Amino acid sequence: MDFLERIEDASFPMAVRDEADIHCAIMLVAAHLIEAVLPPAASGTGRRVAVILLITSKGRAALRLRKGELQT
Repeated sequence: MDFLERIEDASFPMAVRDEADIHCAIMLVAAHLIEAVLPPAASGTGRRVAVILLITSKGRAALRLRKGELQT
């Protein structure tokens, strides 16, 4: 969720190159919180890139819920 909050106000599409962020993107796609084009599994020494296309309505709702929880 921290990664989702970090990208909340980003301009999309957004390229992500950091391996930790790519892993977060994979998890958020699996949870249907974002839509993204994900790279194939790591192979060799090539750099991977994920492209986040958008935060889904479910992702936006999760962000609103989290903000409400943090304010109480």
